[in-house]
Amino acid sequence: MSGRAENGNGKYLYAIIADIEDRRFGDFGMEGGVVYTISNGRVAAVVSDIPDRKIRPERRHLAVHQKVLKVLMERNTPLPMTFGIIADGPKEIRKILLLNQKAFLEQLERVENKVEMGLRVTWDVPNIFEFFVHTHPELRAARDQLLGSYRVPTQEDKIEVGRTFERFLTEDRETYIEKVEEILAPHCFEIKNTRQKSEKEVMNLACLVGRNAQGEFEAAIFEAARLFDNNFSFDYSGPWAPHNFAEIKLKY
Repeated sequence: MSGRAENGNGKYLYAIIADIEDRRFGDFGMEGGVVYTISNGRVAAVVSDIPDRKIRPERRHLAVHQKVLKVLMERNTPLPMTFGIIADGPKEIRKILLLNQKAFLEQLERVENKVEMGLRVTWDVPNIFEFFVHTHPELRAARDQLLGSYRVPTQEDKIEVGRTFERFLTEDRETYIEKVEEILAPHCFEIKNTRQKSEKEVMNLACLVGRNAQGEFEAAIFEAARLFDNNFSFDYSGPWAPHNFAEIKLKY
C-alpha cells in the first residue's frame, strides 16, 4: 500500500469486525490517535490516523496495537491484522473491505465468541544436550564413541552426534505434543503447534477456545502437566485475539 494518503494521514489497520456502522472507541491509538471504524457492507476496519508511512515494531507501538485489540475483545472477537499495515486513506480501506468481504465474514464466523490461549512447554534443565545424553543411552553411546577423550573428534564426528541429538529432540517433541493435545483437544475448537523458538522448547501451542470455556481449558493444562516431571515447565497465557487463526491474505 503506497501513495499519498488523503489529508496527509495514513490509516493504521488494527482489526476487522462485523459491523455496518462507523464507530469511535477513544483516543488510545498510535501516537494518541482516535480509534474508529470505517465500514463497507457487513464488515468494518478498526483504524486510527497516522502521519508516517512506516511504523517501527517498537515495544510502545506493539503495546498500542495489543491494547486496541484488548478493547475490541471486550465486545466480541475481532479478526486481528498483522502489525504494521497502513492504508492510504478511507477509499483504500473500503476497497480492502469490498475485495476481502467474503473471506472476512468466513473468518469472523470461525472465531466468533472464541479467544486464543497459548501454552508453552520447555525443558527446565541447565543443559539440554547433557539432559538428553543422560536420558537417551543411544545418544550417550554416540557421544562416548565419537567425542571420547581417546582421540580428537573430526568435524564429521561432531555432525553425526548433532544429528543423533536432533533426532531424539524431534521424536520426544512429537511424543509430548501428542500427549498434551490429546488432553486439550476436547476443550479446543482448533490447536496449532507453532514453531519452537529454541532448543529447550518442547511445544508452543496456540489454542482456539470458547470465550466461556477458559476455566475448563486451564484445568486441562494442569491435567496435562501431571504427566511430566520437574524437568519440564508449563506456561500458559491469554486470552488473546486469535492471531494464529486469522488466515487471510489481503487483496488490495
